[in-house]
Amino acid sequence: MILLYRIFTIILYPFLFIFLYYRKLINKEDPIRFKEKILPGCFNVNKKNTKLIWFHASSIGEFRSIIPIINNLSSGKKDLDFLVTTSTVSSGNLAKIELKKFNNVYHRYFPFDVPFLMNKFIRFWNPDRIFLVDSEIWPNLILTAKKYKIPIALINARITSKSFKKWLIFSKTAKKIFGTFKVCICSNFETKKFLEQLELKNINYVGNIKLASQIDEKKIYNINKDFIQNKRFWFAASIHNGEEIFCLKTHIELKKKFNNILTIIAPRHIENSKKIKYLSERLNLKTQILNENEKILKNKEVVILNFFGALQNYFKYAKSVFMGKSMIEKLKTTGGQSPIEAAKLNCKIYHGPYVYNFEEIYKIFEKKNISKKISNIGELVENLSLDLKDPVKQKGEISESINELGNKTLSSTMRLVDNFLKNEIK
Repeated sequence: MILLYRIFTIILYPFLFIFLYYRKLINKEDPIRFKEKILPGCFNVNKKNTKLIWFHASSIGEFRSIIPIINNLSSGKKDLDFLVTTSTVSSGNLAKIELKKFNNVYHRYFPFDVPFLMNKFIRFWNPDRIFLVDSEIWPNLILTAKKYKIPIALINARITSKSFKKWLIFSKTAKKIFGTFKVCICSNFETKKFLEQLELKNINYVGNIKLASQIDEKKIYNINKDFIQNKRFWFAASIHNGEEIFCLKTHIELKKKFNNILTIIAPRHIENSKKIKYLSERLNLKTQILNENEKILKNKEVVILNFFGALQNYFKYAKSVFMGKSMIEKLKTTGGQSPIEAAKLNCKIYHGPYVYNFEEIYKIFEKKNISKKISNIGELVENLSLDLKDPVKQKGEISESINELGNKTLSSTMRLVDNFLKNEIK
């Protein structure tokens, strides 16, 4: 099966050029650095003669989760440099900002998992150790690392039931791929059980390292700060197709209880902004699509955020947040968006019944009275109404609880990371 995968990815390589250029045209790739994914040697760098640790963290959440780890390793080991690869434009843009404070961290876009691309990439960078973050299981990368005898670890590992069933179809291949990892640090207990079924060694469950991600509130700027702080509003975040009407009808019900209520919607995919505006105006709601650095107009009832990186700007000032991708039954095995940023910015969080991807996190939050599951518009309206009676956001209590839990998770993770590096780097 591995041989077929390798042959398939080689055959696919020419078509990846077309695919990549198409994504560039629709602004889903970095307009300058997109070639890193297909020609990994096209942007060279003067590397230092030090040990290099490679972290691959695909998107924003995974990228944020490794920053505390790099902080810890940088302060304790002066002879280490770091390579961080990501896959999405949003994570790449964030990396430009977050990695400025380091003088020993390189960022590159992750090449497509084609054997000769991985071979070229690894030979160029020559990492001493590799960490794959979350669910980033790339067979050609893993096998190339094994070929060059580079120890590799899986950190904050997350394997869904759906993906594990697919791996079990090719159980021998799965055992060979996963068996390459020297250590697996799991983000949830379910993943630990799955990896145990593959007869892996050195499996550890410490909790989700994303709880340790850091947010510097001083760096959060919102041009509409004064307006929304003096407004009764709620925030619907990461809304997926099918949830727009749910949010708009919630607004209509809230209007019956509160004058001048404002609903702010952040679609998961901003290309859906026009569709949401159309639906909102069909319901006779005064609606505005808000682009970056634009001000909210005073007479609007529904505001649709139309730019990347908007969530923290509104989590900071929102008392109540509804997290999307949680009301769509057909997504029940892939549902849920991360509520961690919202919690760290002291929001009360509501979500629907379909949160499989973050089920364990939501269970923790529910016990701490940070989040609450709702099943319909009526339940959401009832809870939001209680919150909005006193729209002033209280500070500290929620975020302090999450940060304490995150620090414990980070401490446990760092012990395992340090042991891996000590045992492997001499």
